[in-house]
Amino acid sequence: MNKEIISTADAPAAIGTYSQAVKVGNTVYLSGQIALDPATMQVVEGDISVQIRQVFNNLQAVAQAAGGSFADIVKLNVFLTDLSNFPIVNEIMAEYFQQPYPARAAVGVAALPRAVGVEMDAVMILTD
Repeated sequence: MNKEIISTADAPAAIGTYSQAVKVGNTVYLSGQIALDPATMQVVEGDISVQIRQVFNNLQAVAQAAGGSFADIVKLNVFLTDLSNFPIVNEIMAEYFQQPYPARAAVGVAALPRAVGVEMDAVMILTD
């Protein structure tokens, strides 16, 4: 198996024992992103919509570093500490994604790193 580690300064550096993304063949596994500003490595200030946009921006930077875009994402996982924020995820997701949308899961969790309200990871398939 030939795997390539994807890394970009345009997304937060990995905090711990993981890579921003790993590419195996034409499949890219994007690690979970939280609402960290990649320049400061601090959680962005503002409400949940600000956090959601930052997470999408971080995922987008990693996708681009791997040679893809959101159009190449086939699976998106959303983790929320408050599932009542799910409609906000849908609203903002429509700003970043176009049909056909990726498969998606939304999971309510008790807590996330740095006490953020949202984390997302994704799987992307690159085309020739």
